Amino acid sequence: MKKSAHILLVEDNEGDILLTTEALSENKIVNKISVVKNGADAIDFMFKEGQFTDAETPDLVLLDVNLPRRSGHEVLQRVKNDDRTRHIPVIMLTTSSSQRDIDLSYSNHANCYITKPVEADEFLRAVASIEDFWLEIVSLSKSKNK
Repeated sequence: MKKSAHILLVEDNEGDILLTTEALSENKIVNKISVVKNGADAIDFMFKEGQFTDAETPDLVLLDVNLPRRSGHEVLQRVKNDDRTRHIPVIMLTTSSSQRDIDLSYSNHANCYITKPVEADEFLRAVASIEDFWLEIVSLSKSKNK
């Protein structure tokens, strides 16, 4: 039986949005994918504020570090410090390989940190492996706090 999940992609690079959504839609799992392009919208989406009052709570978040308006670190900190959202896995998916970014992500309770591969085919494989692990192998919380 195929699982389905709602994935929130927080990414400002159009090329990476295209590659990520392509990789997620090609896989065997049926997903709903929402995309926001800055950290402020990500926070509004997660907490159903502003233009996102009707947003569906995601099962999984793919979060870039370097975002306009609010950094990925700020988004991560807000999500993981709130009882309504801390159960949602957040995967940092970013071009940054900075040890500072890695350490800060884990100190703010990121579930994992993945540096985006440069080559498109490697990037597609990385996203497919995220999906396989987090949506097929791991049992996610179905807590839907409104």
